[in-house]
Amino acid sequence: MPSTITPPEIDRHRISDGNNGHRPPTDKRTGGNGEGDGDNWNNRPRGHRGPHERISQARIGLFFALGGDLMFFVALISVFFVTKASGHFDAYDHFINSWLPTAIPSILWLNTIALLLSSVTAEIARRAMFREVDAMDEWFGLGRPVSYRAAIWLSATLALGLLFLAGQWVAWDQLAAQHVFFRSNPSSHFFYLITITHAVHLFLGIVGLIVALAALKFSRSLATRQVWVDTTVWYWHVMGALWIFLFLLLEFGQ
Repeated sequence: MPSTITPPEIDRHRISDGNNGHRPPTDKRTGGNGEGDGDNWNNRPRGHRGPHERISQARIGLFFALGGDLMFFVALISVFFVTKASGHFDAYDHFINSWLPTAIPSILWLNTIALLLSSVTAEIARRAMFREVDAMDEWFGLGRPVSYRAAIWLSATLALGLLFLAGQWVAWDQLAAQHVFFRSNPSSHFFYLITITHAVHLFLGIVGLIVALAALKFSRSLATRQVWVDTTVWYWHVMGALWIFLFLLLEFGQ
């Protein structure tokens, strides 16, 4: 019987497209909408890093960096509760606790809503970067549909983030008008310390959003744009979740 020769299978993902020969960024493990696992990610030559590897490494680096910050906030919250419960006995054997709860400015509720909305717009931007059909068009240089769409939602996130910081400033100003300052009371001390520390971290997120927007406009590599948007949005989510916990602590934990 004549033998049958099977032609070698062509790996359609290794077509050079101006992105250093890397694979298109539509694999589901990058956070996109690709389906299936038969994409032979592990069969490519060594030294070739696709979007999946770059995004995974960026996420790992981000969460390791955030680990130290989260430990700082855990220590801060622990000291908060210890200070709240501490006191001393006076000459008449009366227990004296100098902790006086700080009245939380009502604008913090509006600030929290703004930050929650910003997390929603940020996630829409992140998901937009991995829409398979549009991402493939952008990968092959047929326009920048996903980058334009993501830029709109990231701009909304940036505006809401700045609104949150402005609202925090208003809250500090309202407390100052009531003569409640950093050293007025242990409770006010922790209020300022917690809110200012979180505001500094959120400001770093604002810087990240600006850099991500710049990458969407000027970077020629789609994978680079995806990495910047993905890691910035995850950082933003962590800051949003952290604020929800801190806000509940300040509102109900005093």
